[in-house]
Amino acid sequence: MLKLLNRRHNQKQQSVQTAIYRAMLRREAEAGGRLFGALHEGTRREFFCLDEHTWVWHEEWSDKNGQFQHRTTLYDVRPSGVLKAQDGQSYQRLTRSEAKNLLEAVRLYKTHVLEPLYGHI
Repeated sequence: MLKLLNRRHNQKQQSVQTAIYRAMLRREAEAGGRLFGALHEGTRREFFCLDEHTWVWHEEWSDKNGQFQHRTTLYDVRPSGVLKAQDGQSYQRLTRSEAKNLLEAVRLYKTHVLEPLYGHI
């Protein structure tokens, strides 16, 4: 009986931790999306760090015909360089200009998203 109670407690605790992590990630993603200017009506943009190697840029919008559009770019940061994949395509090495822009975006993210959200910790 004690094993069953412990297992349920652990599952509940893990569920709560997962919910907190997702909420924090959503908050970071929304704040990160605002780093790069105002959004038009019906547009959603997110920029966030998913894990120690992966950055995500995601945008959703309606085109001039009112059709829903979206683009997701994954940046895989490795010691040998940075690769990107858009919308499920294969990974490509970043150009120097793209790498420079990503580095600046990460700096902005640290200063304007992470520090304000977690600076007190």
